[in-house]
Amino acid sequence: METLLSGISILLQWQVIVALLIGSIGGVIIGALPGVGAAVAIAILLPATFAFEPIVGLTLLLGIYGSSMYGGAIPAILINTPGTAVNALTTYDGYPMTKRGQGHRALSLAYSASFFGGVFAIICLMVLSPVLALVAPHFGSREIFLAALLGIILVVLAHRGQIFAAGMLAAFGIFLNSVGLEPVKYTRRFTFDQSWLASGIDLIVVVLGLFAISQAFLLLLEKNHAPGDTHVSGNIFAGLKELLGVKRVATVSSSIGVFMGMVPGTGEFTSQFLSYTYAQKTSKNPEKFGDGSPEGLVASEAANNAVPGAAMIPLLALGIPGEALTAMMLSVFYVHNVIPGPQLFENQMDFVLALYMALILLNVIVLVFLLFSTNLLLKIIQIPTRFLGVMILILAFVGVYSLRNSITDCAIAAGFGVFGLILKRLDLPIVPIILGMVLGGIMETKLRSAMARVKTPLDFIDRPIAAILFGLIVLILILHCRTLYFEFKNKLRPEPTMQPVDSDNPNQQG
Repeated sequence: METLLSGISILLQWQVIVALLIGSIGGVIIGALPGVGAAVAIAILLPATFAFEPIVGLTLLLGIYGSSMYGGAIPAILINTPGTAVNALTTYDGYPMTKRGQGHRALSLAYSASFFGGVFAIICLMVLSPVLALVAPHFGSREIFLAALLGIILVVLAHRGQIFAAGMLAAFGIFLNSVGLEPVKYTRRFTFDQSWLASGIDLIVVVLGLFAISQAFLLLLEKNHAPGDTHVSGNIFAGLKELLGVKRVATVSSSIGVFMGMVPGTGEFTSQFLSYTYAQKTSKNPEKFGDGSPEGLVASEAANNAVPGAAMIPLLALGIPGEALTAMMLSVFYVHNVIPGPQLFENQMDFVLALYMALILLNVIVLVFLLFSTNLLLKIIQIPTRFLGVMILILAFVGVYSLRNSITDCAIAAGFGVFGLILKRLDLPIVPIILGMVLGGIMETKLRSAMARVKTPLDFIDRPIAAILFGLIVLILILHCRTLYFEFKNKLRPEPTMQPVDSDNPNQQG
């Protein structure tokens, strides 16, 4: 009880409440602006959050992360333009409903499903994080190395059709992390006698370059346009009641979102498509999917909003991020010397409870804001894309320079901005680079620590958790190789050809 009261007192600090309001409402606006997205906003704000208390900085970033998907549904439903990439599937059923004059119903359903998915994920976070934290003390250096390696492998394999590129980019991220002074003997690596490389390449500089500056370049190079003027009329509260009619779809979709959120590299896209497929297969009206099905809309929105809460489970319990945004949040923990893992639950449970309550409040604030302010938000998002690009570029460089007051960092960020633009134009993934940098650092430190107690290769997996993790890695690689083999075999199989029919032969059938 004392811990709970302490958590409430942390949450009721005015700085936390202000961060919660700015993060939740700002996240909705950012999500509703096509071409911006949570990753860009978090990358820009990340340097500023280092000056705050950890709970204030994390509340602000989690507010943006969790609420941006709510906002992204608005342009997806009303103008067929997803605000964030993960709202692309929302257009399948949301926009056809708008064309039938049911825009208010589609928005109401999207808000309700998003709220359900978000709260469901937070309940899972509250239940599963302490369980994982109980197991976490059994994680030594070997186990954490294998868990991080498993994360890298899953991130790479999640990019179907781009596995080689994703693997190379993840390896590039690991290489970037190795530049500078190595953490044990402090010898210089890959510095080429350049003093500016001695301190390494900062993760935040790379994040701002790859996400914010590259997106600014993209917006500046594209044709200038702004979303059209739209207006929503009708009962926006009806979806809260209608959601009860599709509660099975909402619950299963949220569960899929939670599971996928915990698995590194899968995230919102995989959870959305699995949930959408499930909803279509089990629906009484599967023919309506893609043409304004409420079930399809609920499946999409519940699944993608369950991911942010679920992605915090491995981060809080093990200190291992599953995707780029939680990797950015991990840096906030480290800057304030708050190390995620079992000790966090043992020593700072009031901090953890405050974080849980902040996440629940975030969803309530966003839902109330959207139910009353949708039309106001539609006016705000009518901003030309090139103006957005200029603003992102200015804020990104301000953020980079504020880190270490270094022009060199600005030049490095600009270089990564160009590199990120090339990757986006080639439709290649950026996330593996960031996770390579974060997980590469964890892997190196833990491997060097573990090798002091390893005499033979089998010593590395002589403990139960290490053996299970190693078994999972081997199983995943075998299953992937099996999938590749069957895909290759199907490509080699000749296409069946139609035999010509001989009209003079009555015995030959067509």
